[in-house]
Amino acid sequence: MGLVAGAAAQAGVSAHEFASIDGGMLNTGDWAGQPVLVVNTASQCGFTGQYEGLQALYDAYRDQGLVVLAVPSDDFNQELGSAEEVKEFCEMTFGLDLPMADITRVKGKNAHPFYREVAEETGFVPRWNFNKVLIGPEGDVVGTWGSSTKPQSPKITGAIETLLR
Repeated sequence: MGLVAGAAAQAGVSAHEFASIDGGMLNTGDWAGQPVLVVNTASQCGFTGQYEGLQALYDAYRDQGLVVLAVPSDDFNQELGSAEEVKEFCEMTFGLDLPMADITRVKGKNAHPFYREVAEETGFVPRWNFNKVLIGPEGDVVGTWGSSTKPQSPKITGAIETLLR
């Protein structure tokens, strides 16, 4: 799963609201003009250590405009039982302060509208936890990566740095 190419990359993804793990809503439209890395996460996955890399990525680039949105999901049966448990786990274990959605569906007919739209536009559907979707400042899908691509990999940081210039 590499960069998305062709006409699909030109299509913009509309603004979407996610229920925030902190209460209230997170609206991706509030981040228009900024790159946004959206990652479906899970607290009991072999890739859960990537939370550390997501926070480091956010710390390194947030002042330049990058938003990293963690979207906890139990679609692969590896998430804790409640948003409160997820929030506590992430804060205590990884010191996360990046935006986080409430537990959200990311695949199938009941997937969140963001994920349904990305699938329609690009064909990309999360196949496991810690799949990454990079949305450019204009709302276009710039890249998608699977679980094995670490948040701080040159593929991802290179794509982000290009958007920050």
